[in-house]
Amino acid sequence: MYVVTVEFEVMPGHEEAFRARMVANARASRETEAGCRQFDVCAVPGQPQRIFLYELYLDRAAFDAHLATPHFREFDSAVAGWVAGKTVRTYERLEPA
Repeated sequence: MYVVTVEFEVMPGHEEAFRARMVANARASRETEAGCRQFDVCAVPGQPQRIFLYELYLDRAAFDAHLATPHFREFDSAVAGWVAGKTVRTYERLEPA
């Protein structure tokens, strides 16, 4: 399994709109992408500008397919001006296999 984590720092004043777009993107990923096994959207308590994602895909190809979907491209374009920082990390899940 291929794991992706993303940490976003959202610009002040855009937190609610960003969250709404992110939740819609995550939901579309879970519901329409065969290779997406999990897509969690998390918030840091007391810090509405910080959003953490945990995504689980069958493999790297499934993640690459996610990046090419219309819902991801629309999300990415819509929020580009609202993001002050973004850190993406990828992993290979060892357990459970």
